[in-house]
Amino acid sequence: MKHFAGLGHAVTGVDRSAQAVTVASTWGETLLADIESGPWPLTVAGELRTFDAVVVTNYLWRPLFSVMAQSIAPGGVLIYETFARDNETVGKPSRPDFLLEHGELLRAFPLLRVIAYEDGFLDNPDRFVQRLVAVAPDSLHPPGVAPAHAPERYLLSLK
Repeated sequence: MKHFAGLGHAVTGVDRSAQAVTVASTWGETLLADIESGPWPLTVAGELRTFDAVVVTNYLWRPLFSVMAQSIAPGGVLIYETFARDNETVGKPSRPDFLLEHGELLRAFPLLRVIAYEDGFLDNPDRFVQRLVAVAPDSLHPPGVAPAHAPERYLLSLK
């Protein structure tokens, strides 16, 4: 939240830790919620709130993949990074429930256009992760119908 708020974006964070929510409230809207056991907190009048970006880090609860995808506004982006299989060889988390299978993020969001994907090892601290950046289709242009304007350009960089 701090990073994106620092770039001038309005941000919303959800956590089940009251301490984390208190700290994060410095940067934007925060919600104290248990999204695994309780109701989905990001709704207005019973409808899912949508966001220009959904960012998930170091978190995996597979039943929420569909809700996360539906929470991305047309043309919005999903940025997801969490622990992957083989992490059990270097530390925690080590339970398969909390580790992505190889290629799992690619299969988890089939309606999004993948812009970048990685599945590998990072050091300092040692960990196995998967990373995905994907965009939601623009609902104004049905699949197979070209937009009247130039297509979005997603710049690739080695920064």
